[in-house]
Amino acid sequence: MAKVGSNSDKQRIEASRTELIERMTRAVPGNDVLEIFPGVFLARASRMNEPFHYVFRPAFCVIAQGSKQVLLGDDAFLYDPGHYLISTVDLPIVSHVAEASEERPYLSVRIDLDPTLVASAMMDAGIETKKGQTSVKAMDVSSIDADLLDAVVRLVRLLNTPNEMPILAPLIIREIVYRLLKGEQGARLSHLLASGGDTRRISRAVKKLRENFDQPLRIENIAREIGMSVSGFHHHFKSVTAMSPVQFQKQLRLQEARRLMLGEDMDVAGAGFKVGYEDPSYFSREYKKLFGAPPQRDIAALRSNLAV
Repeated sequence: MAKVGSNSDKQRIEASRTELIERMTRAVPGNDVLEIFPGVFLARASRMNEPFHYVFRPAFCVIAQGSKQVLLGDDAFLYDPGHYLISTVDLPIVSHVAEASEERPYLSVRIDLDPTLVASAMMDAGIETKKGQTSVKAMDVSSIDADLLDAVVRLVRLLNTPNEMPILAPLIIREIVYRLLKGEQGARLSHLLASGGDTRRISRAVKKLRENFDQPLRIENIAREIGMSVSGFHHHFKSVTAMSPVQFQKQLRLQEARRLMLGEDMDVAGAGFKVGYEDPSYFSREYKKLFGAPPQRDIAALRSNLAV
């Protein structure tokens, strides 16, 4: 009987994926990102793109067609229609669409994870984070199951009945969160909870670094503030974010500097100083290490690509 059930699940997954591709292709006819409901996004890309640096907010992501690679520190995550990705902390990442074409465009669904909703669903379902699940990495990829994918399809299906979207979408999103909590990534969602454990302490540290990335990093002060030893803070921070606090801050600084130069036309020295670098030469060296080219050359190349 288990084998029959397995075959049935495979058939359900295939049918759901086919429907999802059809509906998303109609909903997003060109290369674009469409927000169909607050915190729910559909994306389409008809070609592979260059690696893109940005801060990825907590979210649940499903691919209907194509594939994507995400780099977090030294860790690489490749996911495709058979897998979903979860991120539960604001993380500086590098990502790129790894498989896409005009005939078979990359199609994905992203649902932002609201901490209040996660906490509410966890309490209502009587789910508790098990001991030994602290310092779970804040991002990972898992195989998608038929019930989870079915809920995603039903959410996208609401595009056909926009008058029902405000009523039914929150219920389906709550169901998706519940299924994630019950699945193998459930422990990861504990990062989003308002209290408790080392994971939440690290989330507080991440928030502090995000809000004060241009300030000198005082590891001892942060560790004391969140109630951890310096060594314990280093260990748990890297377990969750896949990088040290210094590496984390550096990526935040350099990404913001890139945005300032590209989006606000700030010069190299000004952007470096704005994000916390007092030495322009050191800033340029660090920038080249992350983005592969010195600031001026990198920004010129980005502008050239945008003009195409």
